[in-house]
Amino acid sequence: MAERPLYLGVDLGGTNVKLGLVDDQGNPLASASMPTDVPLGAEDATRRIGERARALVAEAGAALDDVPCIGLATPGTMDVPAGMLLEPHNLPGWSHFPIRDRLSHYCGKPVVYVNDANAAAYGEFWKGSGAELSSMILLTLGTGVGGGILVDHHLIDGAHSHGGEVGHIIIDSRDDSRLCPCGQRGHLEAYASGTAVIRRTEEALESGAKTSLSDRMEQGAELSPLLVAEEAQAGDALSLKIVENTARYLGIGLVTLIHTIDPDGVVLGGAMDFGGHDSPLGRQFLDRVRDEVKQRAFPVLAEKVSIDFALLGGAAGYIGAAGVARRQYSARASQ
Repeated sequence: MAERPLYLGVDLGGTNVKLGLVDDQGNPLASASMPTDVPLGAEDATRRIGERARALVAEAGAALDDVPCIGLATPGTMDVPAGMLLEPHNLPGWSHFPIRDRLSHYCGKPVVYVNDANAAAYGEFWKGSGAELSSMILLTLGTGVGGGILVDHHLIDGAHSHGGEVGHIIIDSRDDSRLCPCGQRGHLEAYASGTAVIRRTEEALESGAKTSLSDRMEQGAELSPLLVAEEAQAGDALSLKIVENTARYLGIGLVTLIHTIDPDGVVLGGAMDFGGHDSPLGRQFLDRVRDEVKQRAFPVLAEKVSIDFALLGGAAGYIGAAGVARRQYSARASQ
């Protein structure tokens, strides 16, 4: 039986919005997805999210009175204390919008605001791979490299709402290092993201490298991390090298993060996990990341810090947003 109170989490992205209702122990009760429809504007989106949130609670057989507050996760840039979207790159036209308070208006409930990557980190920390940890780093590997950091059970938001931007640590200080989508050079995202995998593969193809990828693309397949993974799994040498180098770059970045906060563990999430534990390639990728950390980190940290894949998949964001709301509500209630 669901344990009250209940919490609603909203994970807003550039394409879709995921909503989920969880109980006080973080067990999912109901979930839904809806298009963001960015061109319609922020006000329209928050109105639709409010309507869908109310409907989801009803569909779960619960009452809005069972939900003391809502957690909202969005991409940056953002001002968390003010509840403001600032200039989010994948939400054009939504600049300087008071999204927390507008969603509160449409839902009729207090809203707790959090960065989307931090929400995913908290979700894994609460109910996923980090459930046995007290301090944790999450990296989400997708189009970019996002992430979040928890120390002694607390999310690191930072003084300016930009804590945990793990994709933008520098792993290559050369003047001609790879250009990150943010406009700076040498960042981890420029080397270990899905975008970077595609770019590095394109460079190899342009140099004339022999690979089964060429045949797949001539047959109409689109170059993507998934295609690289499929060909690596099938034994293509270039594709396997791309995957292994991605793991190497990721390991280099992780050493800096591990040396900075000395966590219990690191969790790797996002769509680009090369099959995860269910795939020989995914396990090989994870072992390569671990090996790089062992070669570069202090021995005690290399031995004690766990590195593993995430468990919650696409549910991590809304579970984490709900969890952050729960934590703040519980803290206020105990005062």
